[in-house]
Formats: sequence, structure tokens, C-alpha cells
Amino acid sequence: MPIAVYLLGLAVFAQGTSEFMLSGLLPDIARDLHVSVPAAGALTSAFAGGMIIGAPLTAILSLRWPKRRALLVFLLVFILVHVVGAVTTDFEILLASRVVGALAYAGFLAVGLATATGMAGPDARGRAAAVLLGGITLACVAGVPAGALLGQLWGWRSAFWAVAVVSVPAVVAILRSVPAGVPDAAAPGARRELRALRRPRLLVHLLLGALVNGATFCTFTYLAPLVTEVSGFGRQWVPVLLALFGLGSFAGVTIGGRMSDTRPMRLLVPGGLALLVGWLLFTVTAEHPYVVFLLVFVQGTLSFAVGSTLVTRALYEAVDAPSLGGSFATAALNVGAAVGPLLGGAAIGAGFGYRSPLGVSALLVALAFLTAGLARTVHRPDRPVGETVPT
Repeated sequence: MPIAVYLLGLAVFAQGTSEFMLSGLLPDIARDLHVSVPAAGALTSAFAGGMIIGAPLTAILSLRWPKRRALLVFLLVFILVHVVGAVTTDFEILLASRVVGALAYAGFLAVGLATATGMAGPDARGRAAAVLLGGITLACVAGVPAGALLGQLWGWRSAFWAVAVVSVPAVVAILRSVPAGVPDAAAPGARRELRALRRPRLLVHLLLGALVNGATFCTFTYLAPLVTEVSGFGRQWVPVLLALFGLGSFAGVTIGGRMSDTRPMRLLVPGGLALLVGWLLFTVTAEHPYVVFLLVFVQGTLSFAVGSTLVTRALYEAVDAPSLGGSFATAALNVGAAVGPLLGGAAIGAGFGYRSPLGVSALLVALAFLTAGLARTVHRPDRPVGETVPT
């Protein structure tokens, strides 16, 4: 695997930390900028919305740019808006900086996926995608707790400064390691790539990825109140369990990267079934701390193993859309990450308690299986959904 792929993963780690770190900083931000905690929560929603819109939009805008230029522009904008966020005393400016930062992150991740999979070669797209997605999971394991610790020690602004500083080495690495390239006049245009993205098998993979990721973040978002109010863990255990989930997700991405290029169905079918059974088991055993401790790791592993494999299969199906394929995969994942917590929150708000997001996660995975079955019945492909021969 080219070293540049790992350096792109470093940049994704910094940006992924920014995406998730506000969960531990919102009360301090609200108090410092004189807004309510729910109002400060809009910072998270704004970032998610920017990711969904930004992935295809920024990919189209940068379609004719050399990959290195696109990566540098997006990363430099990302650094700049975090400096702005670190110094501003105006909540509206901070909110705007989150939207712009999400747009830049979405563009970087989309172009980064296309760049990494292109540099890795036609038969190693899964491993290259796993390196970049691994940066996101490492952000959950290390970046988010570190951001929360910085916020406690030196205030929430220090976490924004830290994200900006960690991103700087990636700028140098991109300049030195990613080929400069030139715009490819023969490359497919936006209209041609968008037509290629209408392939039914690709759309099915994107929908499945959104459903599985929605299930993941439906529970992950409410893991803290679940384990404290239902499972009986003390608050001091919350960072441990969050990190354990992150470790599982990193293991899952690693497993997916090894199997998604050559043996995807050996992972998707049994892994998906195990994921569904795991959410159901979690639902009925949530009051047992020892079982929960194990299932947090197992479900993190299964969720990201299945989810990352679906992303890889989408990239294989989008071979005729090399620039926009990664952007649509990014958007699909973030649709799931935005809708899943909304459904989990609606279940809690309806009075079903903090255990209810687990049941919603199980329903979303079951819906993914139903969708795959219907797609196979309607389209009757030569190969099962998910089993695509690398090209």
C-alpha cells in the first residue's frame, strides 16, 4: 500500500475528530457563547448537513482539478475554519464555520477515497478505503476522548486548535507524497458520471450502507444514557465504553478491508446476520453490565466490518464514476449517521426509554436485509448483491 494512502488517513483522522468531538464540548460552548445546550447542539446537526450536501457538491465542483490540488484546497479550508472557530466569540460565526468545515471535510474524504483507491490499484480498493475509514474510527477511539480532555484542561477552544495543528502535517505529506497530476481532459464529465451513478446495483449498495450506518449511529449516539440508566454503569465508565466501541469499529474496518476486495459475500451475509442478532440480543440483555461490555465491542466490530464492505462494493460498482463515486458513498454514510440518531431520539421521545434505540437499530438492519432481497428478486443479477468481481 503506498505511504500516501496512510498519510491521507492521518488527515481523515483529524477531520473525523472534529466531526465527533463536540459531544464532550457542548456544555462548555453553550456557557461560553451564552446559548442553550440544545442551541449548541445545532453545531452537530450543521456539520452532518454539510457532510451530506458537501460530498457530491464539492466533488462536482472539483471534478476537473488535479487530485493533489483538490485535497490541498479542502484541507487548507478545513484548517482555516477551525482557526476561526477557535477565536470567535460569536455563535453564528461558529455555526457557519462548522458548515464550511463539513463541506471541506466531505470534499476531502470524497476525493481522498478516489485518490487512495486509484493509487492502490484495481484489486486493492477495499484495503485503501479501509485505511481512510480507519482514520474515522481512530478518531472515535483516540481523537474524541483527547478532545474532551483538552476541553476540560484548557477550554473547548483548545480542541479546535488541536484539530488545526494535527492537520498541518497532512498538508506537507500531500505536497510531498501525492502525485501532482494534471486535469484529465478525457476523464468523464459530471453528466456522464452522474448517469453511471444511476446503476441499480450501485444505488442498492448505497442504500444498504446508509441503513447499516443508520443502525450504528442510532445506538452509538445514545450509548452514554443507555449504559448509565439501563445497564447500571457509573458515569466514569462512559469514556471506556465509547473507546471500546471505537476499538471494535477499527477492528471491523480492518477485517472489512481484508475481505471486501475478494470475498465480500463471506463477510456480508454471515456478518449482517450476526449484526442483526447482536442488536436483538443487546435489546433484551441491556440491563446486564457484563453482557453489554462484550456486545459494545462486538457490535462496533460487526457494524463497521459490514458497513465498510458495503462502501467498498459501492466503489467497485462506481468504476465508471471515479470522481463522484466516493462522494456518493460519503453522502450515503452521512445520511445514515443523520437519520439514525433522529429515529433513536424519536423512540426515546415517544416514551420507549433508552433501550429503544437498540430495537430501532435491529429494525434498520432487518430493513437492509429486506432491501437486498427485494433488489435481488426484482433485478435478478448474475451475482448476488455485494459480490462484484474486482476490475
